[in-house]
Amino acid sequence: MQKLTVTMLAILITIISSCLTDGMIDVKSSYGVTETGDRLESVLKEKGMTVFNRIRHSEAAEEAGIELRETELIIFGNPAVGSPLMKCQQSVAIDLPQKALIWKDSAGETWISYNNPRYLEERHSISNCEEVISKIEDALAGITKASATK
Repeated sequence: MQKLTVTMLAILITIISSCLTDGMIDVKSSYGVTETGDRLESVLKEKGMTVFNRIRHSEAAEEAGIELRETELIIFGNPAVGSPLMKCQQSVAIDLPQKALIWKDSAGETWISYNNPRYLEERHSISNCEEVISKIEDALAGITKASATK
């Protein structure tokens, strides 16, 4: 029994480490890329966030003669949220403002992907900042869920 418990624990640690190493959280959307992006922008503005830019990568690729599945990037932030994180570890500023990638996979499904705040915590060796990280985790999860689900 103890050997089984140790094995299960090792598998769980491997899975969690894999998620942190990957660094991305993917949320399946019930909408197409453009509508998901529109919904995301709307939710961000409702939450008092600034939308700095919306880059339509697939349109730019098409202009260059390259076929790319629908792909958009929305860059957004709020100094009231990002600045405390930078105060914990200034190097995290390289990953801010936040970005959300909205993309269509090869099966035609739409996704919103964003940096896992725990990955940023690990990447930048952020410590003593649990409250800030948790606040960002909850905010991003809520924003993407509201944008992606009916």
